[in-house]
Amino acid sequence: MSPDPKRIRILTVDDHPLLREGIAALVATQPDMQVVGEASNGLEAVREFRAHRPDITLMDLVMPEMNGVDAIIAIRSEFPDARIIVLTTYAGDVQALRALKAGARGYLLKGLLRKELLDTVRAVQAGRKLVHPEVAAQLADHVGDDELSTREIEVLRLIAGGNANKEIADRLSITEETVKGHVRNILSKLSANDRTHAVTIGLRRGIIEL
Repeated sequence: MSPDPKRIRILTVDDHPLLREGIAALVATQPDMQVVGEASNGLEAVREFRAHRPDITLMDLVMPEMNGVDAIIAIRSEFPDARIIVLTTYAGDVQALRALKAGARGYLLKGLLRKELLDTVRAVQAGRKLVHPEVAAQLADHVGDDELSTREIEVLRLIAGGNANKEIADRLSITEETVKGHVRNILSKLSANDRTHAVTIGLRRGIIEL
């Protein structure tokens, strides 16, 4: 099917074929929209964007090859006016903040696609920014929080992987005392009771992924 210039031309980016098919089926019912391309990872997304120059890109965050945030950065470095809506299962404020800083104009949870996707596409195409209220509340809750440093995120990721302090020290080529210092900072910044609690918070907020 050739693109219709009157329709909103959409590129879908997700590593789950069923989700892409579901979006295509939903869009196919709308007279003012058309899916013009699909991609299963961030690298493909950049190539497909160049090929199709869509009006709206629907972007997953967690994908192989290149994640969604890096794909947003890559696309917008070439096409600053690109309108990108993040579709994700994560309501975490850190993931959302990364995506919005990268230039996403919408942030929608996958569980709400059937109810809210079409209106979100039309709103972003019209020049508005839309962030789901649950995500906006998470962002507001953590305004002013001390962010974890890059090294603290590395340590938290290794804690989540089941590594003890000595193992973390060996992996990062630092002393065990330095690791303990990082752990104290992590617990303080996340208001966590212990290492397990810190990992739980880190996963929920999108600071780390398993």
